[in-house]
Amino acid sequence: MKAIITVVGKDKTGIVAGVSSKIAELGLNIDDISQTVLDEFFTMMAVVSSNQKQDFTHLRSQLEDFGQDLNVKINIQSAAIFDAMHNL
Repeated sequence: MKAIITVVGKDKTGIVAGVSSKIAELGLNIDDISQTVLDEFFTMMAVVSSNQKQDFTHLRSQLEDFGQDLNVKINIQSAAIFDAMHNL
């Protein structure tokens, strides 16, 4: 399973550490990560994977709830969606 996680919100200390810890807690591995601050807004994109089948509904719920705790918007999408879009 491979997925894309995006994080957007007002920049503050601890976002990368918090999100990375949550990703690990959910049993996902970070394969690649990019983050930047645009003006005063934090943006991050991470490619994550797992050797185990994952329930996207559960992952999405856990990440959205955690994002609320950090005051950021976290989204997860299956990488298969992006692959399918490029095959059309």
